[in-house]
Amino acid sequence: MKIGFIGLGIMGKPMARNLLAGGHELVVHNRSRAAVDELAAEGATPATTPAEVARQAEVVLTMLPDGPDVEAVVLGEDGAAAGMSEGSLLVDMSSIAPATSRALAEALAARGATMLDAPVSGGEPGAVAGTLAFMVGGEADDLERVRDVLEVMGRSVTHVGPVGAGNIAKLANQAIVAVNIAVLGEAAVLARTAGVDPAAVIDAIRGGLAGSAVLEQKAQKMLEADFAPGFRLDLHIKDLDNTLATGHESGAALPLTAAVREMMTALTAAGHGREDHSALVAHHERLAGTSLAGARLAGTARAEAADGEVGATAADSAAPTGPAPADTATTQEERA
Repeated sequence: MKIGFIGLGIMGKPMARNLLAGGHELVVHNRSRAAVDELAAEGATPATTPAEVARQAEVVLTMLPDGPDVEAVVLGEDGAAAGMSEGSLLVDMSSIAPATSRALAEALAARGATMLDAPVSGGEPGAVAGTLAFMVGGEADDLERVRDVLEVMGRSVTHVGPVGAGNIAKLANQAIVAVNIAVLGEAAVLARTAGVDPAAVIDAIRGGLAGSAVLEQKAQKMLEADFAPGFRLDLHIKDLDNTLATGHESGAALPLTAAVREMMTALTAAGHGREDHSALVAHHERLAGTSLAGARLAGTARAEAADGEVGATAADSAAPTGPAPADTATTQEERA
């Protein structure tokens, strides 16, 4: 089965690369040409428009920033819908408003095509490693047509319900992640202001109920002020806006989500919008007049000592715990 892939950004490119490595035949398109050329050199077929992708593929995958982007790529001039025919399937892996997913599905149904909304969780590391979690909305039969394709890119594929349900699950996921990151930063700043090494506190709690994937992936980034984007703050804002709008439509009050959304508003105004969402810690640092810079997780320090390296990696933050290292100063790099 030939697969179309549209959207080769920070998530889409490694996902497409995993499909190529898995032996799938790909037709690819992206707004900027460099990523297309890169994958073409690895065996993908380049296409100049979404419609050209769809004409060559039975299944079209999209991985785009927001709902308007998906609408333009699918329904706009030379959009994928123009190249789709009876039996074609669109799998949109973007995180967008559920209502947009349902509207797209209706538009495609008029052409005899079907759609799954299949947003993912796991960020760039999961996209690279092929360990994403897919939350899928749509017909179960359509999911079975592409389950093996999704399983190349992810370690879990869960059918949640009809079209739109996948994005409902993703909105719930994004609310949980946002609040978790925010309170992780808040707790680390509490430790700092109370005179305790925040790295030692995180080492102490990571094996208990407070331990989480967020802690393992984001704590060291906070401690080092390393906000190179894995998932940009401004994209998380988009997701929380969709979460809050869906809550308003359905009658669900979301006070914690709303509070973190306003923290993100302040951070964006301060120039952090294109940084990783772990930059939420900067909001708490600013309120407390302090900085976490210099704190180091024990596992990271041991790995660096063994390798003779300076500077931790995200993978190091998941290493086994041990004695807390001495506090050392480090500076925060300014990132666009």
